[in-house]
This record gives sequence, structure tokens and C-alpha cells, in this order.
Amino acid sequence: MTPPELILASASPRRAEILRTLGLRHRVIPADIQEDALASESAEEGVERLAREKAHAVASGHRGSWVLAGDTIVLRDGVLLGKPGGQEEAVAMLLSLAGRTHEVASGLALVTPEGVGSGVQVTQVRFRSFDVALARAYVATGEPMDKAGGYGIQGKGGALVEEIRGDYSGVVGLPIPLLVRLLGEAGRPYRF
Repeated sequence: MTPPELILASASPRRAEILRTLGLRHRVIPADIQEDALASESAEEGVERLAREKAHAVASGHRGSWVLAGDTIVLRDGVLLGKPGGQEEAVAMLLSLAGRTHEVASGLALVTPEGVGSGVQVTQVRFRSFDVALARAYVATGEPMDKAGGYGIQGKGGALVEEIRGDYSGVVGLPIPLLVRLLGEAGRPYRF
């Protein structure tokens, strides 16, 4: 029996690469939704809700397919750090993380014809200490500009990291342990 089509409701090349690495064939159809945080919800509730909304938005036009969506945020002392709006904001963001631990919360949602499963994986990341010159040099690479928290752990930004407690793939944006759980709960256990 042929498994149902898997659609990734994300334009993130990092999420697509994780699926390819796992051998999960998929096609990409990015979700187009408003990504606003609600004052009444925690950061973890927000990333899970947004993942669900993205998955539902794409699934509504692709009945019979399985739709996977994700959302990732960076939190420093409870303050949400989104994508930097410019180079100076990226430098300030990075300096606020230097020598400190922050949290990365990644929400995933999987919509199938039978229903929806979702969850959140939280990972703690500690940056090494660094100065403004190093932060500016990293920002000059362009890598931080489209990433929550202003860095990409899977790229040059990995050089800023001193320690990780939790799931590396969750920091990248698609937590593999959570994905495997959602696939299993939906009746399609992950196979190598």
C-alpha cells in the first residue's frame, strides 16, 4: 500500500533537508498565514498553535494528503526573540545571548484525513561569550537575517554555541523525536 502524500507546509530549507535526510519523500507548499502571538498564550502554546494553523491552512486545499508544519521561536529570560529586522537589531540580539543560556521552542503539527497531532519540543542552548566585533562579523555573513534569535545553529552560527541540552534538530526547526512520535500516533511509524 502506498503511503499518503506528505506535504511540508514550510518554505524552510532546513526543515526540508531534515525530511530528506530521514528519507521522507515530500513536496513543499508553504503556508500563508498571519503569524501573530496572542497575549493570552505562553510561547510554547503559541508555536504549537501556529504550527497547527499552518498545517490546517495547507491541508484545506489538499484533502487526503498528510500535511506537516512547524514553527520555531527563541526565548531569552521569557522574552521572545523573532527574526531580526535589520543588521543592528541582529547584532544586539546576538549580544543579548552571548555567554548566556536561552530556549528554543519548536512546535510541529501533522494533519491527516483522520485528524491532527501536535506538540512542542524545547531545547536549551548556551552561547559562548563574544564581543561586538564577532557579532558584527557573523551578521555580515547574512546568515542571521531570516532566523529566529538571529542565528542558524546548522551553519556558521554553530560556532557561537557552547552547549546544547535537548534536541539539536529542534533548534534547527524540525524536532525529529517529536516528528517520529506524531507519525507513529497517526499510524505511520517511521521506518529506516
